[in-house]
Amino acid sequence: MTDYPKPPYPAQQQPMPGSTRAMQPRPDHGEESYKGAGRLAGKKAIITGGDSGIGRAVAIAYAREGADIVISYLNEDEDAAEVKTLVEREGRKVVLIPGDISNPEHCRAIVRRAVEELGGIDILVNNAAHQATFKDIGDISDEEWQRTFETNIHAMFYLAKAAVPHMRPGAAIINTASVNSDMPNPSLLAYATTKGAIQNFTGGLAQMLAEKGIRVNAVAPGPIWTPLIPSTMSEERVKNFGKQVPMQRAGQPAELATAYVMLADPLSSYTSGATLAVTGGKPFI
Repeated sequence: MTDYPKPPYPAQQQPMPGSTRAMQPRPDHGEESYKGAGRLAGKKAIITGGDSGIGRAVAIAYAREGADIVISYLNEDEDAAEVKTLVEREGRKVVLIPGDISNPEHCRAIVRRAVEELGGIDILVNNAAHQATFKDIGDISDEEWQRTFETNIHAMFYLAKAAVPHMRPGAAIINTASVNSDMPNPSLLAYATTKGAIQNFTGGLAQMLAEKGIRVNAVAPGPIWTPLIPSTMSEERVKNFGKQVPMQRAGQPAELATAYVMLADPLSSYTSGATLAVTGGKPFI
């Protein structure tokens, strides 16, 4: 709890969607710290946004737990190549698929390739997201609002709809929600609204898929040190990012990996429709 850097962080900004290698301090994704125990041996997973941030940490953890992985990402080829190397180092198969998940046909193509190249789908991690900061509703363009919804919530529907026919009983869907799901930050109006929708989508889909033996859960992160932060926030907000929670620092992606492993683990067979909050001590209601 005390090993990671605390604010103030170095002043920094990046163009969207941001790059891991340009961040200071560099995020910890568990590259050196995560130790696997075979909890997902033989599983086949799709992870969106698996090139950086939370998705990268989940990919590393899943590989070390024995899973083969499809990593979907937008266009951050260098970051994705780093993750590929880390997964292959564990002796696991990894498939990289760049492209925009706001396109429903691309979502279906991701699922098709997972089935063709991995031989099936046991876990779907809907993690990729778009966010931007605005001070006034008048500053949010129609295109920005639509892009946020298309990336953050529409893509989850497209991917889940395409994946479910290939999932057997015991499979799991894990969606990345946020503390913004029920404590919305007004400067993240579009993003926070989609996160509320994800919370509802998770609860409804969990009930719909229970009879198929497929579990659906969500993880609600607090302030996490990922490329989204310096690429979507002001230098002052980046400098003090995470200071507002009881632990007084941003969380590292590695600190969320165990939540995604637990929700994918077959031993969590009675956990569905739940949201697991990872917030640095801030209550999530």
